[in-house]
Amino acid sequence: MDNSSSHDLKSQSSSLPGSNPHWKSPSVRARLQRRRSRDKRFRFLGATAVAAAISALMALLVSVGLDGYPAFTRTEIAIEIDFQIDSDPGADAGSGSKNVDCRALIRDSLLRDFPSVESRSDIRALTALVSGSSHHLLAERLLDEPELRGSQTRIWFPADDEVDMLVKGSSDLEQTRLTPQQLAWVSTLQRAGDIRTRFNSGFFTSGDSRDPELAGIGGAIVGTVLTMIVTLLVSFPFGVATAIYLEEFTADSHWTRFVEINVNNLAAVPSIVFGLLGLALFLGTLGMPRSAPLVGGATLALMTLPVIIIASRAQIQSVPLWIREAARGVGASPLQVVIHHVVPLAMPGIITGTILGIARALGETAPLLMIGMVAFVVDVPGGFSEPSTVLPAQIFLWADSPERGFVEKVSGAIIVLLAIVGVMNAAAIWLRRRFEHRW
Repeated sequence: MDNSSSHDLKSQSSSLPGSNPHWKSPSVRARLQRRRSRDKRFRFLGATAVAAAISALMALLVSVGLDGYPAFTRTEIAIEIDFQIDSDPGADAGSGSKNVDCRALIRDSLLRDFPSVESRSDIRALTALVSGSSHHLLAERLLDEPELRGSQTRIWFPADDEVDMLVKGSSDLEQTRLTPQQLAWVSTLQRAGDIRTRFNSGFFTSGDSRDPELAGIGGAIVGTVLTMIVTLLVSFPFGVATAIYLEEFTADSHWTRFVEINVNNLAAVPSIVFGLLGLALFLGTLGMPRSAPLVGGATLALMTLPVIIIASRAQIQSVPLWIREAARGVGASPLQVVIHHVVPLAMPGIITGTILGIARALGETAPLLMIGMVAFVVDVPGGFSEPSTVLPAQIFLWADSPERGFVEKVSGAIIVLLAIVGVMNAAAIWLRRRFEHRW
C-alpha cells in the first residue's frame, strides 16, 4: 500500500465518531443527552396514550357488561290459574277462548293467594306485580292448549320490570318504585318459591314491546340480517366490478382520475347524506316500501360501495405484474387474465375489505333514521319488504324510553351488537392471514 492510500485511511479513521475528540466534547454529549431524553419522553407519552385508550375501552366494556348482563335473565311469578270456564258446549274451543276474561283469571288467582287484599287500589297494586301483558300471554296459551279448560294449572308469568330489577339486584330498596306493601307481597312470594329467575330466551326471539320485561331483539336481529343481505348483494358485485374496470380496463385519463377522486370523497361523506339520498331515490322516486330491509339495505349499500371499491382496487394492484404477463404470454385474453388469475389472487383481500365495510354498515343508524327504520315493530319481519328495524335503531329507541327497565335492555343489545361486529372483524383478520399471498 502506498503512502497516499495509508494517509487517506488514517484521515478516514480519524473522522469516525469514536476517534474524533469533537464527539466527546461536553456540548455534543449534552445534545445527545437531550435527544435521548426526548426519545424517552416520546415513548412514554405513546405508551401512556395506548394505556389510556385501552383503559377507556375496558371501562366501557365493563360498564356495558355490568348494566347489560341482567337483560339475559328474566324474573317470573307462579300463579295457580283456575280454568273452570263456562262456555257454550257447542262452541269451538278456540273461539270460546277468545271470550275468556284472562285479566280476571289472573286477578282472582292472586286474590286467592292474598285474601286480605280487598280495596280496589290494593288489587291494582297486587296485579301490577306481574307484567301488564300477562293476560295476552295467558290468552295465547289457552288458544294453543284448549285442554287446559276445566283444570287448575300453575303458570309462570313474567314479573313487572320493577319487580324484575329488584329480584335481580339491578335496583335496591331506595331506587325501586314499589310500595312497602308490594315489597311485602314480593317477599311472601319468594318465601313460597313462587318467584324464580331464568334465562330470558324471549330477549333473542321476541320483537319490541311497550313493557320492558317483554321487549326483545329478535325482530331487530332478523331485520339486521335481512338488511345486511341486501347490502351485500348490492354493494359487493358492483364494488368489485367497478374496481376491476378502473384497474384493468381503463387508461389513465381525466375521466378516470375524476372517478377516482369522487370515489375517495364518497368514502368520507357523512352517513346521514346517504340516508337523504336513499329517502329521495328509493322512497321518493322509486316508491319502494318504507321501513323495509330492502330500502335499508340499498341505502347502506350506497354507503358501503366506496369502501369496497377502494379495498378491491388496493388488492388488485397488489397482484404482481408478472402474473398478468405470464398469462398473456400463453395466449390468455385480457378478460381471461382478470377472471382466472388476478381476481382469484386478490379475492381474499377483497372479501376482507367487504367484511369490514359490512361491519361498518352494521353499526350505522343515521341513514336508517331517514327511511323510517326506527318504527315500533312488534312482529318479527318475515320478508325483505315487511316493516322492520335493525339493532342500532332498536338501541336508539330503547335509550329514549322513560322506563328504567329499558336500561338493561339497551346495554344487553349493545353487547349483542358488539359481539356480532367483533365476530365479523375476527373473520376478516382470519381470512387475511389464512389466504394472504406474499410475493
